Amino acid sequence: MANENGEWIMHGLSWDNPLRIRTWQELINYINEVGFLPLFKNEVEGFSAEEHTSDLFWWSGDPEQDPWYWREIIARSGQVAYGKFFNKKTGFISLEWLPVFANYRRDGYDYDAAWDDGLLNVRAKKIMDLFEDHEELAGHEIRKLAGFGKGGEKNFSGVITDLQMRTYLVMTDFRLRKNKKGQEYGWPVAFYRKPESAWGYEAAAGCYSEDPEVSKEKIVSRMKEIFPEAGKKEILKVIR
Repeated sequence: MANENGEWIMHGLSWDNPLRIRTWQELINYINEVGFLPLFKNEVEGFSAEEHTSDLFWWSGDPEQDPWYWREIIARSGQVAYGKFFNKKTGFISLEWLPVFANYRRDGYDYDAAWDDGLLNVRAKKIMDLFEDHEELAGHEIRKLAGFGKGGEKNFSGVITDLQMRTYLVMTDFRLRKNKKGQEYGWPVAFYRKPESAWGYEAAAGCYSEDPEVSKEKIVSRMKEIFPEAGKKEILKVIR
C-alpha cells in the first residue's frame, strides 16, 4: 500500500491471475514456503501479502475474500507468527523461521537477560512483567495495567512495537471489546502473547546456540534466494 499523490493505492494481482492467493490458508501455505512475509508492499518488490492478493476486497469485512480479515484468522490459527516484525510494520513469520528471527532480533538474549544487561527500558519491563501472571492480554489491558496513559508512562505504541520487533511479543488474536452489559462494540483489538507461551520455549530459543549474525545472514540469504534482484540495502531496511 502506497500513498501516491495523496491517494492510498493497493498493489495486488488481477482477480483472474492464476497466481493470486485466494484464501487465508493459501496465504499461510505461501508464508511457510517463503519463510516470512510483510503484510504490505515495501522496498523489496513482490515481498508482501498485498502484492500476491487482489486489491478488490481489502477492508470489505468479507472473511472469504478480505486479506485484512485473513490476518485475524491467521493470527488466531497459530500456524504462523503475526506481529510488527518488519521495519515496525506488520507481517508473518513461519514457525520454522521464528527461532532464526528471535536469535537475530534479540541478539541472543532472553528478556530477563536483556533487562539485566540494561538493553531494555523500564516501560518495556512493565509490559513484559504482566506476562508473568497473564498468558494473553489485549492491547488496552496492557496499556492500563502497565501504567500508560494520562499522568503515566508515555509512548505505549512505540514500546509495544519494539517488543514485537524484538520478538518478545506476538499478536495471537483479534476480538471485539465488550461494554459493562457484555455487548460487543467497536473494532477488533489485538491480543498479545509471548511466543514461548504460544508455541513453547524452542519456538524462540531454537537458534540461541548460533551467533546472531549467522541468523541475520540466514535471513538475508533467504531473501536473496527468493528475490535475487533485491539489493542488500533494501533487504536490510525491511528485515532490520
